Amino acid sequence: MSLEQTVSQHYTHGNLEAALLAAVQRAGKNLETLTYADLAVVDEFHIGGRPATAALGEQIDLPASAKVLDVGCGIGGPARFFAAERGWQVEGIDLTAEYVEVAKALSKRVGMADKVSFRQASAGSLPFDAASFDGAYMIHVGMNIADKKPVFAGIRRVLKPSGVFAIYDAMRQSDGTFSYPVPWSSEPATNHIATPEAYKAALKEAGFEVVKERNRREAGLQSMQQRTGGPPVVMGETAVQKVGNMRALLEAGVFAPVELIARAV
Repeated sequence: MSLEQTVSQHYTHGNLEAALLAAVQRAGKNLETLTYADLAVVDEFHIGGRPATAALGEQIDLPASAKVLDVGCGIGGPARFFAAERGWQVEGIDLTAEYVEVAKALSKRVGMADKVSFRQASAGSLPFDAASFDGAYMIHVGMNIADKKPVFAGIRRVLKPSGVFAIYDAMRQSDGTFSYPVPWSSEPATNHIATPEAYKAALKEAGFEVVKERNRREAGLQSMQQRTGGPPVVMGETAVQKVGNMRALLEAGVFAPVELIARAV
C-alpha cells in the first residue's frame, strides 16, 4: 500500500456524514435550517477550530472574488468559511474520497454548492492549469507529506505571479518521542511532521518567499482548555486517544501549530 493510500485509509470513517449530522443535532442545530456557521461544531477539526481558521485568514491579503485553492480540504469547513466571510471562490482537493463527498453534501445542504467545489486529488499532482489561482492555503496537511518540496512546487505552479500561499500546520519544536495515535497519524510511517526551518527551506526551493511566521502554541493550548463537548466526530473511534496524545505532545513542547505566509516569486 502506498503512503497516500495509507493516509487516506487513516482518515476514512465509513459513515461520516450521518455521524456529523447527528453531532450537529446533539449540539442543538436544526438540520432543516443549517448554515455554514452551524457546521463549525463539526467541520473545523484542526487545532483551534474556526478561530484558528479566521486567524489564518487575517494573514491572507486577497480580495473578494479571488480564486483560492484549499490543499487537503477535509470536509470543507475552512473553504465554506472563507467563501462566506471573504467572498473567495474556493476549490478544494483531498486524498480521502469520503471527505470529498461529505464536503460536497454539506455545502449543498447549507446552500453553498455554487461558492465552493471539491474533488479527490493528490497534493503532489494537482489537476489544475498553471497560474490559475490567486492564492492557496493548507491547514494541518503537511504532517502527512513526506517530501514537501515537490508539493510546494506544484502549488507554486498553479499560483499566479505574487500569489499567496498560507500554511497552518503542526510543526516540530523538539525531538521528543511521539505517542500514537494522533489526529493525523496512527503510526510513524505516516507521520512526516517537520520543523518550521524545513518548511521554509522547501518553500524557498519551490519558488516562494516566506513573509510571515507565527507560532500558535499558546492559542492552541487555550483552545483545548476551552473546548466543550466530546472529541471531533471525524476522528472516529480512537478520537479520545488521538486528542489526548496530541494535547500531551503540545504541552510538552514536542510540536506546535505554526502559521507561515509565503508569496510566489
